[in-house]
Amino acid sequence: MPKREAAALGIAAIVLVVVLPVCNMLPAGSPLAVSNFTLNLFGKFLTYAILALGLDLLWGYAGVLSLGHGVFFGLGAYAMGMHLMLEIGSKSVYQSVLPDFMVWNQVTALPLFWKPFQSGAFTLLAIVLVPGLFGLAFGYLAFRSRIRGVYFSIITQALALSAWLVFNRNEMNLGGTNGLADFKTAFGFPLHQPATQRGLYVVTALTLVAAYALCRWITLTRAGKVLVAIRDSETRVLFSGYSPAAYKLFVFVVSAVLAGVAGALYAPQVGIITPAKIGVLPSIEMVVWVAAGGRGTLYGAVLGAFGVNWIQSWLTTSYPDFWLLFLGGLFMGAVLFFPDGVVGALGRLGARARRLVSRRPDSAVSTPSVSLGRPTP
Repeated sequence: MPKREAAALGIAAIVLVVVLPVCNMLPAGSPLAVSNFTLNLFGKFLTYAILALGLDLLWGYAGVLSLGHGVFFGLGAYAMGMHLMLEIGSKSVYQSVLPDFMVWNQVTALPLFWKPFQSGAFTLLAIVLVPGLFGLAFGYLAFRSRIRGVYFSIITQALALSAWLVFNRNEMNLGGTNGLADFKTAFGFPLHQPATQRGLYVVTALTLVAAYALCRWITLTRAGKVLVAIRDSETRVLFSGYSPAAYKLFVFVVSAVLAGVAGALYAPQVGIITPAKIGVLPSIEMVVWVAAGGRGTLYGAVLGAFGVNWIQSWLTTSYPDFWLLFLGGLFMGAVLFFPDGVVGALGRLGARARRLVSRRPDSAVSTPSVSLGRPTP
């Protein structure tokens, strides 16, 4: 990693991991105090940034556009949500060891696939393995068949729609349209306490820093250079003796795992996970984050995820009717006017400003005057 980028990452890590939690512990009247609501909101944004990193690694570097990453995000979130629901135990409304929605649906015994999630260790393992294995199976079938370009985007969008329909069914015993909600504790810590939310935020921030370092390391290796070559010309890579399918499968699995980890961190901080986070619309929004921030840069994806969701939080609170119009306008602007995102546009403006500044001294140099009159004898 370049020294300037490593220094910037270190400063960002200190601000996110140390400064903001310390400001959250200050008294409410302090000018530097960060409220519990704001810290929790930032934690949610950071989970989106983790997902955006994986999507940028897949789309920005390998050129593989996925419109179904909400599925992997939902798999990780549901894995965590199942464990949190089982932690409630008999403290639920119906005082049953079964989750409340199972009591509503007259389920008499805990389904078999729920039982392993009583273990915290298994849950942490499932958060990584379930999205990773699902991404491995889906990616293997797709890339082995040499599906690429817009066709791959279409089948991932179909995957998101199919998963949304499946998770909405009550027969899945996953809460149906209501999903999993009303979590009380997380690994023994009460979720309603500010200290627990602060701890979740710190874990999320550390995970984001680690995910960024991992993605940057991948891009700097030989595999990262092959991914860029696949993005630019997959046919040339194939003729050079490399297997594009293997490299695309690798980056697709890494991206799926990052999305699953992001979903697992999202569920306890927000307190709910529903099929609405799995469908087509949220999957497209994830692509807009990366496109608006600047794909192929990593830090652009982080800034895009954080910035777009911050604007969404403000617009949906103050001007709820304008959010979808803004989102559509942002996507059209990214396609038509700044295809390399805000980061790329700012980079071009900075380069143009430097060129203008460098030209000024040259234009200020006085040229010697030339007399056009007749020479004197």
